[in-house]
Amino acid sequence: MDIALDKVCDLILRLRQVDVKEGITDPDSGSNPIDDGSTDVLTGGGDDSTEEQVREFLEGLNDDERHDLVAITWIGRGDFDPDDWASARREARDREMLSTADYLLGIPNVADLMDEGLAALGRSCA
Repeated sequence: MDIALDKVCDLILRLRQVDVKEGITDPDSGSNPIDDGSTDVLTGGGDDSTEEQVREFLEGLNDDERHDLVAITWIGRGDFDPDDWASARREARDREMLSTADYLLGIPNVADLMDEGLAALGRSCA
């Protein structure tokens, strides 16, 4: 892997923060966050920068690191076996997405898939 394990683990944490967000369900509640148990932190709004932070993080990576992330995700999803790491990376490079951020953020449970991919490769964020 060309990408450092700590970078993958940091991204997984950030992606999990994006995954738990849901759309605004009560935009005019006018209630106090303390009274609501601060549940509004789980809703994404126009001023929420969590997804933007993920996009900036991914844009800050080099091509090899982004290809590694896609390959890790594919291994976690079962598209490739861990023994096929070189093939998965090559396929990720050859299929160069328009935007790695758009691609990865469009995959449901991408954080879990990356975590499973790391585990299949004998790595862990724990």
